[in-house]
Amino acid sequence: MKLFKFFGSVNKEMKLVVWPTFKENRRDTWIVIGTSLMYAIFFALVDWGLIAILQRFVMGK
Repeated sequence: MKLFKFFGSVNKEMKLVVWPTFKENRRDTWIVIGTSLMYAIFFALVDWGLIAILQRFVMGK
């Protein structure tokens, strides 16, 4: 019985949810993609710099 009551409550709550519009969803998606690209570029540059520094010390190049 408690399971049916739980799913009834979930159903009521889902009707109260305000879902984002297509425009809001598209905007938020581009923000996530842009932020991910910025972090990927940043960490790639940091990685490249650390490798260059370590090669100078370890390899003596």
